[in-house]
Order: sequence, then C-alpha cells, then structure tokens
Amino acid sequence: MYKSNSRFRTCLFIAAIGAGSALSFSTFAAESDAQARYRSERAYCMSGQSQQDQATCLKEAGAALQENRRNNLSTGDQPRLNQNAEVRCDVLRGDDRSACEARMAGQGTTSGSVAGGGIIREITTTKPAQ
Repeated sequence: MYKSNSRFRTCLFIAAIGAGSALSFSTFAAESDAQARYRSERAYCMSGQSQQDQATCLKEAGAALQENRRNNLSTGDQPRLNQNAEVRCDVLRGDDRSACEARMAGQGTTSGSVAGGGIIREITTTKPAQ
C-alpha cells in the first residue's frame, strides 16, 4: 500500500510541475510579447516620428507596458467599440442623436487623426422646406 500511495504522490507531483511549467511558459510568452511591443514603441519614440515630444512618448510607452503587465490593456474589441459609440450619442436627443448614431456607424465623411488632435465626423442631412 505504501508503494501505491507513493506512486500516486509522485504522479501528482509531476502533474503539478507540468501545470506550473505550462502556466509559467504562457506568462513568459505574454511578458515577452509585452517587452517586444515596448521595445517597438520605444524605438518609434526615439525615431522622432511620433507626434509627441520624446519624453511624453517614452512615458506613454512605459505606462502601456505597465498596464499590459497588469492585464489592463484592452484590444479595442468590436462590441466594446460599438458600445462606446452608442454612449457618445446618449447625451443627445431627437435629430441630433440620429445624426450622431449615423456618424458613429460610418456614414458621412471623416477627416483628421488622433495624432493631429482629433477625428472629425460630419454628416449632411437635407430637410425639406416648410
């Protein structure tokens, strides 16, 4: 009976090591991806191509790495983006809200950029004379 119990403990120990190794490997891979992304963002900051001053760019890259380590970075999944677009229009009523929802759905024209200070969405609605 002692041998059988000993084998069982050995199997449990090996299984625990295997599970720990797999978890450790996935954590290492995620950290490695985060580090690679940080190095890429840092190189971009150092190249002078960023629309921000170098100190701000480096600070933002470091903050993104820290949030990634905490699992707080979102990838901007489509359902979340759609929900955010709806929330933007919640404060409006009537025709203004309808126009806002149309702009958020991609209708109309879009100009500008985030790096340039903002994205401008415009839609033209023709109303009949009264």
